[in-house]
Amino acid sequence: GVLTIDGKEQSYVYDVATDNKADRTIAGFSTGAEKKMRNGCKGCPYPDFMDFYNYYGTDDYAHQWVQAAFEGGRTTFNRGGADFSQYDLEGREQAIKKGTVYLNILMYVIRELEDALDDCESQSLTNNYNSVHAWDEGVCFYTGSIEGVDGVTSDGKLLHQLADKRCGNFRTCGEEGTSLDGMSKINHDLFDMFAEGSFQLSSGECQAARRTVRQMTPKFFVPMIQGTLRYAYKVDKLQGGEVENAEGAVFAAAVLPKVYAISPSAAGIIYDNMKVSSNPSTDFVAVKNAFQSVYAGLGITCADVGGLWFDGQDKYYEGMEPCDGAALSVQSADENSGNQLKLITSFCVTMLAMFSL
Repeated sequence: GVLTIDGKEQSYVYDVATDNKADRTIAGFSTGAEKKMRNGCKGCPYPDFMDFYNYYGTDDYAHQWVQAAFEGGRTTFNRGGADFSQYDLEGREQAIKKGTVYLNILMYVIRELEDALDDCESQSLTNNYNSVHAWDEGVCFYTGSIEGVDGVTSDGKLLHQLADKRCGNFRTCGEEGTSLDGMSKINHDLFDMFAEGSFQLSSGECQAARRTVRQMTPKFFVPMIQGTLRYAYKVDKLQGGEVENAEGAVFAAAVLPKVYAISPSAAGIIYDNMKVSSNPSTDFVAVKNAFQSVYAGLGITCADVGGLWFDGQDKYYEGMEPCDGAALSVQSADENSGNQLKLITSFCVTMLAMFSL
């Protein structure tokens, strides 16, 4: 194949069956979660993962979701279950593609940041290579190898691209989070924090890096909320069918455990309206109100999420306007930290070549 990096074509040969020397797979991000996120790591259990473990009742919830969708079967979760026998191939395809990224990869991004904290040695300027390396892997798995040096592309596949897609739907693009195009404010904020955290780790400022991670993780879930809201509206008001229900279900699955940790009743409302179903009954207002009730607990604001924009009429869809007021604000990183995309593009190509589906 050929990869284009900074405008130059780079040829490569890679056989999935024989060249995965690191024996790393996206499925492995989930099947290895117990040892890497709950009880086999220095900082275990990781708090975000525990929200998902407590909700779903299993370590490999992400793998189970994707496998059940492949097989057209049913998950065996304690909560938030999905019966994919209700879908034809179109719905199962969405559950597989989006579940792979939003369930498997998202939590592994967070895991790499937590691993970087585990490896950090306070006040050490010479012994934090492993910490910074794990941090860079987290940035890489978040971004992917397609985004390029400016971070604005239309064909990315991972979480960076998702945030940019949703900002165009919710008018949260740009550094101020008020535009309909460009890089999302979420990505502007995250890459300032990625840069700040990398500096803190390399300087042995471990507690400062830990605070940075705690400020970052709520932002990862904003595009999941936006996606859930968008497809709730599509199914409820725009005659959305199986595909729209499937997309909404997987977005919801990627954030429901965080909602449940704050309000089980709000999570129940969202799940009942967004679950996998061949005959969904969705009330977008109920979903929106349930999410808004936990914004403060999640550490995000109304402005972070925005409102669903109607391009054809140059206004928000009725009932999907941004909510008023600010929930609990999350402190931004130093605005001068800068963007690390130029530094990580080549590294990400190398890292992503180390694992396969």
